[in-house]
Amino acid sequence: MTPPPELTGTATLTRLILRRDRVRVLLWIVAVPLLVLLTAASVKGLYPTQHDLDVAARASAGNAAAIAFNGPPLALDTLGGEVAFQVGTLGLVLVALMSTFMTGRQTRAEEETGRAELIRSLPVGRHADTTAALLVVAAMNVAVGTLVALGLVALGLPATGSFVFGLSYVLLGLLFAGITTALAQVSENTRVVHGSAGAVLGAGFVLRAVGDIGDGTASWFSPIGLVQKARPFAGERLWPLLVAAVCAAGAVAVARALTNRRDLGAGLVPPRPGPPRAAPRLGRPFGLALRLQRGGLVGWSCGVFLTGLAYGWVAADVEDFVGDNETMQDMIARYGAADLTDSYLAQSLLVLALIGSGFAVQSALRMRGEESALRAEPLLATPVSRARWAVGHLTVSLVGSVAVLAAAGLGTGFAYATTGGGPAQVPRLVGAALTYAPALWLLTGVTTLLFGLLPRATAAAWALLAACFVIGLLGEVLGLPRWVTEASPFEHVPALPAADPGAAAPVLLTAVAAVLTAAGLAGLRRRDMG
Repeated sequence: MTPPPELTGTATLTRLILRRDRVRVLLWIVAVPLLVLLTAASVKGLYPTQHDLDVAARASAGNAAAIAFNGPPLALDTLGGEVAFQVGTLGLVLVALMSTFMTGRQTRAEEETGRAELIRSLPVGRHADTTAALLVVAAMNVAVGTLVALGLVALGLPATGSFVFGLSYVLLGLLFAGITTALAQVSENTRVVHGSAGAVLGAGFVLRAVGDIGDGTASWFSPIGLVQKARPFAGERLWPLLVAAVCAAGAVAVARALTNRRDLGAGLVPPRPGPPRAAPRLGRPFGLALRLQRGGLVGWSCGVFLTGLAYGWVAADVEDFVGDNETMQDMIARYGAADLTDSYLAQSLLVLALIGSGFAVQSALRMRGEESALRAEPLLATPVSRARWAVGHLTVSLVGSVAVLAAAGLGTGFAYATTGGGPAQVPRLVGAALTYAPALWLLTGVTTLLFGLLPRATAAAWALLAACFVIGLLGEVLGLPRWVTEASPFEHVPALPAADPGAAAPVLLTAVAAVLTAAGLAGLRRRDMG
């Protein structure tokens, strides 16, 4: 059957995307279900008896912060309901990010780099490249949803609830693929497209939180809240997912219509003209790097600050959450502190540091992005050395990591102080969060080393971060051997405020980070650019 003229070449472009991005596609398909299923397995281990589930349900049902962070408290006295509550929203956010980044990469980024224009010079239909991108992203979402559903069934959860749970992941991913495709027609800048889609996701998260805390009305206007209305493991219903499917199809239709109204490479909204003369600071490597990365720095800081607010709000009631669940008591009190609240805060700051380390890796990888987009070579053709250019970006990464950690501690401390911990908790928890700075600097050093010596393997930095997540959050539940857990730099940082402070490990981590960074810069000076 011959495809319509505007779709000519779709199959070939689909194979091209799968061939070029096979590693990235595989990482997403494996990482998201793995994180969700490992968390679900840990929840199952934390609540082995019905009594444990009942205690957790009573504690969570009346806690606004927990509901705002996790989602609607449905059937929390069942294992399926507790799994959906603990990991449902997290997994949905990850799927939305996966669809956003992959769709933006295959649509607007292709036009921005000029590759789409080369492809369009061949006998390729007007909508073939966009259709191929959507087919790949749709297949990724189906794979993720299927693996999640099958994994939950393997863990012993009801098949119907597992199916609806996995299907909600698929539909939200398709919805954000459609939203990102539509936004890609509006702006000609990939970062703006990703930022706009992220703003939609953030607004949806807030609407969902407000609705779940209230009467649930606002949740209907949130993409996340809409798919959660399917109520997996709590009296499943499919019609909210049908509404999400219609919205996804509508977003794709809007994108298709907008594509016909613009030129290739342009956006419907033209870029704002800049000032006739650049600010003096943009003439220096650090100033330019800060200007390029300030959006990411602000976004990551706001994200960990808001997450810290949720963690800090729960801190005052952590003993009610735990109850007499010995398994959870052992996990939270693994740092040896007599105060259960301090142990909980230490675990919370670890999670926030792991999240914040995403900024450290992303910021350091910006150098690779500038090189790949051919923007680094014209800059280096001026009297700017490679070392000065790289140090400008690395300074943003290193100093920005400290700012992100400070925001995490500030959010946690402010919320805990507001709920009864006292004003002294703010500087105390900010200081505790900053102890993780050497661990983030070490990840920056590893990323720099890969960029300087093996630029094609820089994606391994994200794999290292994922491994740190698994070790930090699930290492004890999975019973990982000690030599594996000690491979994570975060395991060598004093777990304040629960553990005793110590300077030896942070100083050693800082020294290792400095050596790795220096080695990466040395490699950069000796290799060819591009």
